[in-house]
Amino acid sequence: MRALTLYKPHCLPAFGQSKSSLPFRSPRRARCGGVMPSSSPSSAASTATALPEEKVKRTKSQFHHNEASFLASLMPKKEIGVGRLLEAHPEYDGRGALIAIFDSGVDPAASGLQVTSDGKPKILDVLDCTGSGDVDTSKVVKADADGYIVGASGARLLVNPSWKNPSQEWHVGCKLIYDLFTSTLTSRLKKERKKKWDESNQGAISEALKELNDFDKKHSKTEDLKLKKAREDLQNRLDFLRKEAENYDDRGPVIDIVVWNDGDAWRVAVDTQGLEDGSGNGKLADFVPLTNYRNERKYGIFSKLDACSFVTNVYDEGNLVSIVTDCSPHGTHVAGIAAAFHPEEPLLNGVAPGAQLISCKIGDTRLGSMETGTGLVRALIAAVDHKCDLINMSYGEYTLVPDYGRFVDLVNEVVDKHRLIFISSAGNNGPALSTMGSPGGTSSSIIGIGAYVSPDMAAGPHSLVEPPPEGLEYTWSSRGPTVDGHLGVCISAPGGAVAPVPTWTLQQRMLMNGTSMSSPSACGGVALLVSGMKAEGIPVSAYTVRRALENTSLSIGDTPEDKLSTGQGLMQVDRALEYIMQSKNFPCVNYRVVVNPAGLSSPTARGIYLRNACACQQTSEWTVTVDPKFHDDANKLEQLFPFEECIELHSSDKSVIRTPEFLLLTYNGRNFNLVVDPTNLKHGMHYHEVYGIDSKAPWRGPLFRVPITIIKPVASIGQPPTSSFSNISFVPGHIERIFVEVPVGATWAEATMKASGFDTSRRFSIDTLQICPLKRPIRWKGAALFSSPSLKSFSFPVKGGLTMELAISQFWSSGVGSHEATVVDFEVVFHGINIEQGAVVLDGSEAPKRLLVKSLLASEKLVPMANLNKVKIPYRPVDSKLICLPTNRDKLPSGKQIFSLTLIYKFKLEEGAEIKPRLPLLNNRIYDNKFESQLYAISDVNKRVYSVGDAYPKYVKLPKGEYTLHLCIRHENVQILEKMKHLVLFIERKLDKKDHIQLNFFSGPDGSIMGNGSYKSSTLVCGGSEAFYVSPPSKDKLPKNAPTGSTLTGSISYGSLSLGTKNDNQNQRSPVTYPISFIIPPPKIEEDKGKDNSNASKSISERLEEEIRDTKLKILSSLKRGTEEEKTAWKEFSGCLKDEYPNYTPLLAKILDAVVSGGAEDDKISYKQEIVNAANEVINSIDKDELLKFFSVKPDPEDEEAEKIRKKMESTRDYLTEALYRKGLALADIEFSKVDQPAKETTSADDEKQGEESITVASDQSDSFEENFKEIKKWVDVKSSKYGMLVVVRERHCKRLGTALKILNDMIQDESEQGKKKLYDLKIELLDEIGWSHLSAYEKRWSHVRFPTCLQPL
Repeated sequence: MRALTLYKPHCLPAFGQSKSSLPFRSPRRARCGGVMPSSSPSSAASTATALPEEKVKRTKSQFHHNEASFLASLMPKKEIGVGRLLEAHPEYDGRGALIAIFDSGVDPAASGLQVTSDGKPKILDVLDCTGSGDVDTSKVVKADADGYIVGASGARLLVNPSWKNPSQEWHVGCKLIYDLFTSTLTSRLKKERKKKWDESNQGAISEALKELNDFDKKHSKTEDLKLKKAREDLQNRLDFLRKEAENYDDRGPVIDIVVWNDGDAWRVAVDTQGLEDGSGNGKLADFVPLTNYRNERKYGIFSKLDACSFVTNVYDEGNLVSIVTDCSPHGTHVAGIAAAFHPEEPLLNGVAPGAQLISCKIGDTRLGSMETGTGLVRALIAAVDHKCDLINMSYGEYTLVPDYGRFVDLVNEVVDKHRLIFISSAGNNGPALSTMGSPGGTSSSIIGIGAYVSPDMAAGPHSLVEPPPEGLEYTWSSRGPTVDGHLGVCISAPGGAVAPVPTWTLQQRMLMNGTSMSSPSACGGVALLVSGMKAEGIPVSAYTVRRALENTSLSIGDTPEDKLSTGQGLMQVDRALEYIMQSKNFPCVNYRVVVNPAGLSSPTARGIYLRNACACQQTSEWTVTVDPKFHDDANKLEQLFPFEECIELHSSDKSVIRTPEFLLLTYNGRNFNLVVDPTNLKHGMHYHEVYGIDSKAPWRGPLFRVPITIIKPVASIGQPPTSSFSNISFVPGHIERIFVEVPVGATWAEATMKASGFDTSRRFSIDTLQICPLKRPIRWKGAALFSSPSLKSFSFPVKGGLTMELAISQFWSSGVGSHEATVVDFEVVFHGINIEQGAVVLDGSEAPKRLLVKSLLASEKLVPMANLNKVKIPYRPVDSKLICLPTNRDKLPSGKQIFSLTLIYKFKLEEGAEIKPRLPLLNNRIYDNKFESQLYAISDVNKRVYSVGDAYPKYVKLPKGEYTLHLCIRHENVQILEKMKHLVLFIERKLDKKDHIQLNFFSGPDGSIMGNGSYKSSTLVCGGSEAFYVSPPSKDKLPKNAPTGSTLTGSISYGSLSLGTKNDNQNQRSPVTYPISFIIPPPKIEEDKGKDNSNASKSISERLEEEIRDTKLKILSSLKRGTEEEKTAWKEFSGCLKDEYPNYTPLLAKILDAVVSGGAEDDKISYKQEIVNAANEVINSIDKDELLKFFSVKPDPEDEEAEKIRKKMESTRDYLTEALYRKGLALADIEFSKVDQPAKETTSADDEKQGEESITVASDQSDSFEENFKEIKKWVDVKSSKYGMLVVVRERHCKRLGTALKILNDMIQDESEQGKKKLYDLKIELLDEIGWSHLSAYEKRWSHVRFPTCLQPL
């Protein structure tokens, strides 16, 4: 389901705009339609009594915009009656209403979002609820005498002396600036910054090329070795610069954050000099300090280059700072639709210009704007804390179970207890039925909004030459019902607008469309109602508002079935307000409906949804429970006890739905039965309702509805089963729904679509959908563009025995300029190869797996294929941390504090690979999950973060090395989190294509062992069955680094398509695949060929003496050397061992290791000399002549005694080369240290004498280094990654810095080790030494990525 681009903002690219041109990617697709009559409808009071079925239509007449109407169409409002309401009540423009925008973040600097229509601040708070902008500022520093502090990045920062800080304690942290920006903004900055970098690098290349050319002119012959090396160095410099240009990847600068308490509030300052690139701007001392946005409502701009505004919020007594930026333009656009105020351009105002906002960012920048459970819950906490009236959320995704999960539970609480009105987008997954997104279209407490387009919108923002004659629902707007029968869409609102966007986009507003836009349009409309309710003294309640919206909306379409697309219709705010005012004396009640099959307590549903053929062939009886729900603060004696209503029950069609006539409803609720008789219905889709009317006040309209959706499918005929549909006429926006009973035994379908009778090109969407219990819908979505009459073919998987909807739709804007209808012929042919079991599991033994296949529909070509292409390795946590989160942003409205469980997993990759972490218990669920959230980060040994993910993990490419995965799970219940402490994690690794394993098939059980009876293909006759075997992979094909208990996974298929020709690639594709896996068995036990029996020939006393010696060496290695006392003890003990075991190389090597690891104290030269001395002892203990003699002769590998000697000599050689290597580095350091030593105050005679001595010492050290270098070259390749540092040091000493850089770069590229900070630091030193400041700055920025000081908070 991840391919649907899940849990993203519900908005789409504008018409004619490609997705790649958008500033962000969006999931659900959009479509236009709809118009309001120009005349004002009758009052709500009169219309509500008759409940007329009004239609939103417009005849196909001349349609012209003037400037004013065009501008008004950019922000649609007249479609929902805003103008009529404000004409009657100008002050009810949203004043007094506070909206929480749950989205990608709102830019407080955006056009129209500064003040309300009555002069109040527009945005009261801006919050990052995801934590993606969190910065750890727990480190505390103090300023030096000059007023400087050292920031978390290591930069020296001047503190503004005017900043008040009584404690003189400065909290510091840092953040990579690109981690705060959207991908679009980052891409723009990278391009602009690269231009500057290229100028500097091109200048360096020109200079290097000039030096090389000048050298060639001066030295025509370079036979001298020194000259050759000098020219090679110049060439290496030039090559290095060119290579850096090719590999340039700007990871952005790091910004320093400083936090302090001025005695009244926490203050934040940001240093952005790295972003300003040496311009002198962005200094910390020049920054105007910010505090929590809620307190002063101030924001900052990082730099003129990015034009990105941000706000700050401080938590946990200054130990955590949230830098809040938006993660896409989506949230600002949504906020603008709801409430923008443009005093100079009132036609561009949002729906409720008087409303105020808080921005709750739920889209996580680390995840590319996807929402997280943490963000959702914190947003709810903030909405309650700020006493908001409304919530708008234009996000969502598919869900496994509707109206279920942790987030839904909390939404129910804020709606029922705190009286918030929650409005959300229904989703952009239409036009098929049952495509509602969660939570907007699946949750009872949320008002789900569909997307409508009017002719004004089509001609205005969409710029169509000829708009549709009447309003309609966008093609892509999600449709109901939910899988438990709920209508899904509540009402519809305009689904497109030209609205404000963030300043970093470098434009004031842009066009977006989707249910993301219809939701804030509806939310703004409800804000007008809230404004009026508060002014009239009417209690604000989601129950009252929802009923008013549903019972006063205008129908869209001509049939009851259109409600599955549009809900109750297009909202009309003026009529809804009149309805509310007329209903103000009635109790605020939510009539909750639960439906069960008669006589059964389960399953429970919120409506009746008959979808399969067998359900439509008989009459069924259902029990409906109506449960009046009051707000939690309702008075028991004054409101609950006296509640009693006489309900008159109505059926939309009594020939299909029979129900009692009346129901006496009290606070404790009542049941009634209804009978559904679909037997006489025609094939296709049917929608009916049972609704309850207050018999004493029928003008109130339906108080509750029981939605009843009946799908009566057609059966396929023939062999193979075929369904054909001819001469279907399409016009723009037309949707043809065909429901087919998929025959039992079908596993895939092949379809052909023929389009004709048109002149201009036509764009079609083809959707198929089947519903399975407790499983996400089986859905296939295709698209077809016909530039001329032609035939197209498709294939898709199906599930036999379930009804399939085939939804064919002509895109709403396709062919609008043509007056010719498109004629479509469509044919679906069902095929199937049934297997005894879906998933095939090979248990790790040599035994093959028997497979039994059948064909129940027609003869099929049986061509089995199986491939293993991934390995899945299980891990348990190595550690866990359970804490109570300290801040108020994690304190639920109930007063409970949220707990966080962090699980730590360790894994190692022996070679680079693409991996994906999997948590079967938690993955693929956000809204339908009882856990609040799940978030993970993968980092290496240097704390570099490679990937952050959530419920939908993605593959990430990792180099060879060791990694840590931190998984954070949150919940308010500690006991539940305790159960998760040993949660199993799988690391799924893609195998290289060369390592994919093709499995073999055999006709008999012994075929794989005997090597005969291979099974390739056959024809499976209708009604027949066939058995064969799939063999496990041979042990020599098993991938490396797949431990016992891990699983190889892949796919297996059985059939082939019949569509297309022999040369058609589609004919080679497998139509349906199933999972197959192989459990890795224990490895075979190898015989110990070269078993060490050296001790067998030794006496007991000799063996005992060796054991004692080795034990003493272990004790020496374990001794600490922290204090002076410990160092003295170590020296005494090591000296005793040297006396006891003179010239014993392993002992001397351990002493050398200890000296190297000890580190320098004050006298660096003495420390390096100590290393040289220790290394010399190792070198002198080895007979190098004997070693050379041994390696000059190739030993016999079959000779066990020779093999023992070989191992011993190789070990001795390793001791020697390691000692030579350590000695060489120490000698080089001594030479550099003496050259760099500051001069002491001396007389001129002393200066002369000291100068002569230093030259002599330097010369001696240089000679020693060269001699040592020549010696180590005899034994190893000094340019290898292990010993290359010696060459780098040598070339640097000889001022051949280009060659040094080349060798150093080769060492860095070697993946044999992860911890390479010293190498990168040396690279920066060399770049500085050459004078390439632009490359040095580039590497320093990368250091913050490769070697962060700490892990960022999850």
